[in-house]
Amino acid sequence: MTTLLIFTVVATLTAIICVVISRYFSLWLQAYLTGTRLSLLSLILMSLRKIDPAQIVRCRIMAVQAGLDAVSTDAMEAQYLAGGNVERVTSALIIANRAGIALNWDTAAAVDLAGRDVLEAVRLSVNPRVIMCPDPTAGGGDTVDGVAQDGIQLKVRVRVTVRTNLAELVGGATEATVIARVGQGIVSAIGLCPSYKDALADPMVITRNVLSRGLDSQTAFEIVSIDIADISVGDNIGANLLIDQAEADKRIARADAEKRRAMAVAREQEMVALTRENEATVVLAEAAIPAAVATAFRTGHLRGIRQQRKIAYAVSLR
Repeated sequence: MTTLLIFTVVATLTAIICVVISRYFSLWLQAYLTGTRLSLLSLILMSLRKIDPAQIVRCRIMAVQAGLDAVSTDAMEAQYLAGGNVERVTSALIIANRAGIALNWDTAAAVDLAGRDVLEAVRLSVNPRVIMCPDPTAGGGDTVDGVAQDGIQLKVRVRVTVRTNLAELVGGATEATVIARVGQGIVSAIGLCPSYKDALADPMVITRNVLSRGLDSQTAFEIVSIDIADISVGDNIGANLLIDQAEADKRIARADAEKRRAMAVAREQEMVALTRENEATVVLAEAAIPAAVATAFRTGHLRGIRQQRKIAYAVSLR
């Protein structure tokens, strides 16, 4: 029984050792040959922590071979357990290091965990991208329209060259914000031109004004350059506004004239009514005369009036 027990234990240990060797020895040997110091025990513990040891070894070898010895295995394991993409973060660090871009593991890991593609961000920082303003896919029109001080409209399309601002990648505004700010700056720059001819003669007036505003602050991108792709003359907005103002003034004058005419007609009707009222009063007064004469005749006042008139006539003859 003792011999059988010993044989069973030895067989079990041998089987475990064979499994460990078959699964982890090749990874350990690969790491050892590339200068990455990883023990078999650490590889076994990775599996117990539900971490893919092959991925960690592969990323660790990439970092060491690229000269990124400061990136520890524990940091990679923590990124893996947090749900990050260790391979893309490591690749981003290697590209940034080769391109001379300041980027550390903590920043790259935070960008990756925030949902941003850190590898694409680093590539965009190395190879800037050109975006159109306005964005033709946004459905807001093909040009940015501004009006110079002389009232002439200018239609502009620009190419904006941007690269990633790694320092503001977490929490920074997106590409849509950059396009909106550039469009706003173009409209403002055109409005500062005394004449549309100034912008046509030197389109750099617009780009210099826009670049001086620092439109890429608090965004995930850095504006490298702004280039005028197309500029054309639009409508005479100033003349159209004057015409519209004249039409509005004319309508107001017509309304005032119609108001005065209506008031005159109303006043005329009031006078006609007042005349009719006075005529009615005269008629009433004339109707009262016969009654007054009859009353005076009955009371004898009518004869006295005639005698007084005769006396006054005789006095006047003398």
